[in-house]
Amino acid sequence: MEEEHNSQKLSLFYESGVYSFDDSNAVFVDSVRVLNRFYHRFSVSPSVYYSRFFKTQTTPNAVSSTVTPSLRKRKRRESRPLNERELIALQRHQEARPLLLAAHECLLKSAEVLNALKTLKSESSCSTKECDGGQRSFVDLGHVAPHLEVTLSLRVSDNDADPHPLPKDLDDFPGGQCCVQKVVRAFNNLVANDTQDDAVAEILSNSYVMPRESCFYMSDLGQIRNLIPAHADSGFNLIMVDPPWENASAHQKSRYQTLPNRYFLSLPIKQLTHTEGALVALWVTNREKLRCFIERELFPAWGVSYAATFYWLKVKENGSLICDLDLFHHRPYECLILGYSPGKVNNTDNLSEFKPVKNDRVIMSIPGDYSRKPQIADLLLEHVPGPKPPRCIELFAREILAGWVAWGNEPLYFQDSKYFVKKMVQ
Repeated sequence: MEEEHNSQKLSLFYESGVYSFDDSNAVFVDSVRVLNRFYHRFSVSPSVYYSRFFKTQTTPNAVSSTVTPSLRKRKRRESRPLNERELIALQRHQEARPLLLAAHECLLKSAEVLNALKTLKSESSCSTKECDGGQRSFVDLGHVAPHLEVTLSLRVSDNDADPHPLPKDLDDFPGGQCCVQKVVRAFNNLVANDTQDDAVAEILSNSYVMPRESCFYMSDLGQIRNLIPAHADSGFNLIMVDPPWENASAHQKSRYQTLPNRYFLSLPIKQLTHTEGALVALWVTNREKLRCFIERELFPAWGVSYAATFYWLKVKENGSLICDLDLFHHRPYECLILGYSPGKVNNTDNLSEFKPVKNDRVIMSIPGDYSRKPQIADLLLEHVPGPKPPRCIELFAREILAGWVAWGNEPLYFQDSKYFVKKMVQ
C-alpha cells in the first residue's frame, strides 16, 4: 500500500514538478518540470537551467585545503561581538532552523526524489536540438534605442491566417504549420502572446521564447504606472515582487542593476490590486536591514498586511545543502514574505473561496542561474482571493510565465533561446 502511494506521488512529481512530503509542511520543486508544462515546441534543458551545479566542481579535499585555512584566519582576525541587528537576525535564524532541518531530513529520507534528481543531467532528450542565443543588455538598449521593435512570431493553424515565411528559429518544424508575424514596440508597450502555443520574439537578431498566454511590459520604474488597469476589476489577484535589492555581491558581479530601498516604496501595489484583493509575494534575502524595512516601511506603504513567511532552502543535485546551514553571512535559504492587499469591495461570500496562507512552509529546490527563483506559483494559487483563474503579475521579472504579465527592465532575460532546446518530434 505504501509502495503504491509513493509510486503515485512520484508519478505526480514527474508530471507537475512538485513533490509534497507526507505529514510535513515541506515540498520539493523541480523548476524545469514546472516550466516545461507550459511549452509545446520548446523545452528548458535541466543542464542549462541548473548549470551552476552541473559544471565540474572542485573536489571537497581541494576546497578544504585551499579555502578553509584562509577563512579560519579571517574569522579569528575579524571576531567581534554581534551588534543589535545581527542578534535579531540570529534569533530569526534560530527560529527557522528546526523547520529547515526537518524539511531537509524529509528530502534525505526520500529515495524516490533523490533518485529522480540523479537523472536530471541525462534528461535532455535526443529528440531535442539546442537553440542558438546570446545575451543582450536590455537596460542599455532601453536608453540608446527606446524605439526598438520586436518581431513576434505567433503559431497559428493553417485555417486561421495566410501563411508567412517562417523565421529561422521555426523553419525546421514539420507539418506545414504557419506563423503570423507582428512587429511592435519592444519598450514601454505590452507585448502579448495570446495564443495557446509558444511564440518567438526576435530583437536585433536575437530570439526569445514566450510561453502561451503570456505578455511582458519592458520599461524602467518610471513607466510601471502604465500597467495600472482602468478598472479595479481588471486588476491582479496575485502580485509577485522580486526586487533588485542593493547587494554587494550582485553589484560586484554586475549581474543586474540594484536599487535603493526607497524606490520600492513607490510601487503602485494598491492600484494594481484587483477589486477583491490580492496575495502579495515578496522575495527577500536574509539581511536584517531588509526585513526591518519590509515590516516597518514597505508593507505599510503598500497597504499590505503580513500573512506568512515561506523559506526557500537551496540544495544540490545530490540533496545536500549548497552550504552550511549556520554560515552567518551566507545562509543556504531565502525568504518569501506573503501578505494581502485589500480590495475595494468587502465581498464576504468570496472569503470562503481561498485558503488563508499558512506560515513556515519550506520549499526545497536546486537553484537555477544567479537571481533566478524557483517556480512556486502552484503553491500560492489556492491562497489567492478573487476570481479564478487569477490575474497574475510579476514585478522586476527576469522571465515570463504562462498566464502571467511580466514587468521589469529585462523580463526577457531568461527567455533567451540559449536557455531552451527545440523539440524535434511533436
